[in-house]
Amino acid sequence: MKVQFITLFPDMFAGVLNSSMLLKAQKQQLVDFSYINLRDFGLGPRQQVDDTPYGGGDGMLLKPEPLVAAIEAAKKVDPAALVLLPTPRGTSFQQTDAGYLASKAPGLILVCPRYEGYDERITQWIDKQYCIGQYVVTGGELPAMIIVDAVVRLLPGVLGGEKSAEIESFQQSNHVEFPQYTRPEDFRGLKVPDVLLSGHHAEIDKWRQTQTRSNQ
Repeated sequence: MKVQFITLFPDMFAGVLNSSMLLKAQKQQLVDFSYINLRDFGLGPRQQVDDTPYGGGDGMLLKPEPLVAAIEAAKKVDPAALVLLPTPRGTSFQQTDAGYLASKAPGLILVCPRYEGYDERITQWIDKQYCIGQYVVTGGELPAMIIVDAVVRLLPGVLGGEKSAEIESFQQSNHVEFPQYTRPEDFRGLKVPDVLLSGHHAEIDKWRQTQTRSNQ
């Protein structure tokens, strides 16, 4: 899968995308990350990418011309890629969305907004808008990385054991995975539940089912 990020701050991505499972995915050639600097598409000698909003208000908005030009450049590289926009106006990003993108999207282009947002007309070039939560962050880079992390780890071969992805939290029916324990059996008076030490797999499975909770 080819993943392109359209951003004013490409340096933000290195630490996250070049670590852990995302690095493993790159080494196995399961994913290819690249960056398009929005400033390269800025207008005029100052490479302007933002302007004041019509109707007044605080802050600046990303202009449509640079954003659409950047999207079109990314599409030339990967014409079939889906264009994603992290935004509070989007639908809530769920594990089912991650699974869909991992299995169905031939490639991804993620637009990372900044400042007070973007000219709404750019959404004509967006395939899906996602909100990662009911809070505000400084820009779209962190939400974009969260979305990509959730998607890439589901690509076949990334986790190594496909069963582990199937039983994870939110993977089925929006349930949160059961609690888990490892050695020692007794840590500062906090003990592992007896059923997990019993070796009785049917009882362990039953206990895990009772401990799995809905996130509704």
